[in-house]
Amino acid sequence: MAAAQRERWSSRSGFILAAIGSAVGLGNMWRFSYLASDNGGAAFVVLYLAVTAMVGLPVLLAEVVVGRGSQKSPIRALQHYGGSAWKPLGLVFVAAGFLILSYYGVIAGWTIRYAVIALVTGFGPEVEGAFGGIAQGWDAFGFHLLFMLGTIAIVAGGVKGGIERSAIVLMPLLFVLLCGLALYAATLEGGAPGYRHYLQPDWSEVMSLEIFSKAAGQAFFSLSLGMGAMLTFGSYLGRDNHLPNETLMIVGADVGVAFIAGLVVFPVIFAFGLADKVGESTVGALFITLPQAFASMGAIGRVVGVLFFASLIVGALTSAVSLLEVVVSSTIDGLGWTRRRAAWVMGAIIAALGIPSAWSTNFLGVVDTIANNLFLLGGGLALSVFVGWVMDDPVAEASVGTSGIRWFGLWRTLLRFVAPALLAIALLEAIPSTWQAIVDLF
Repeated sequence: MAAAQRERWSSRSGFILAAIGSAVGLGNMWRFSYLASDNGGAAFVVLYLAVTAMVGLPVLLAEVVVGRGSQKSPIRALQHYGGSAWKPLGLVFVAAGFLILSYYGVIAGWTIRYAVIALVTGFGPEVEGAFGGIAQGWDAFGFHLLFMLGTIAIVAGGVKGGIERSAIVLMPLLFVLLCGLALYAATLEGGAPGYRHYLQPDWSEVMSLEIFSKAAGQAFFSLSLGMGAMLTFGSYLGRDNHLPNETLMIVGADVGVAFIAGLVVFPVIFAFGLADKVGESTVGALFITLPQAFASMGAIGRVVGVLFFASLIVGALTSAVSLLEVVVSSTIDGLGWTRRRAAWVMGAIIAALGIPSAWSTNFLGVVDTIANNLFLLGGGLALSVFVGWVMDDPVAEASVGTSGIRWFGLWRTLLRFVAPALLAIALLEAIPSTWQAIVDLF
């Protein structure tokens, strides 16, 4: 009876767009550009694509398979297939939703503020000095609350009426905006070095374990893996969905947006001679260097700035919705609350948890490091082991609604051996730097 009453996507395209919306966000347009610039340019891109193919895609399919098969939110889904011993992993997924959204909402608030500045006054030469006042304090907290209110309202509207309806409108809008910006960037004189930096790999950097670890973390952050978002979205699917094809579409769209975002960011930054400022901080490429470039464009810079930050708002909102949905779905299943009550109460708690990040960008950076390096990589590692070794017959569940798929054996092999090994390497590499970041904060 409980499974029959569970909310459902109204269409296959609705699920795909919502899942793409979960994957596509600031991770593609904020973190990707910075990490690529600061870690060997195209070398990072090559590693990112390799990790996405060998680890990201298999784990994404695994999450959706567990969700659809169990028809439950993360905690109960893992208990359904693995018993009570696996409930803690579901709790980790829910905790990741709380943690990531608490600071993600702060960064998304910055994008709203920047869009307003671009629209009303345009960016001035003082944008670098002004960022500190925008990123910290009451202004940052106020825009964080504004963004969280929008996120809560969408999730409270339900799977069909809120999440799916917003994705159907917002995701095509995001693709149009981003492609338009990439075409504009291609017309800029002096942008060619940016393309070379982005697309020409330094093969010596490809062998770096540190860059591999960052690429793995970015792949999981970008695809919303290791946090139960795709598992939760999968729990609203029917038995007729072709999960392999749909996960391929989701991964393809996510990688495509990240790649196109690089085609916007790098030519603009290099065209205006600002490449040396990108690596100064994790927010340098997006919130300091690009606005400086927009200021140098004159009147057209206001238009480009509005469109760019509008695309960021759209991407941030669709991803935030999936993070909150993990928490809300688990609350509904675990406590029996109504969706509206769960969305507003849990959303308010997460908004309050964002207070430290709103008052300290250093704190925000450390929380991002912890979430990305420990929660996502660790959660992905545990899930790949769970589906690869604990779940009785994941191939049978993945096969429902399909025909003629020949690579399920490869998928199971990747989950059992390749994904755990690579994620364990990335996790071990990330632990020392994560610990150092925590020590430096205090």
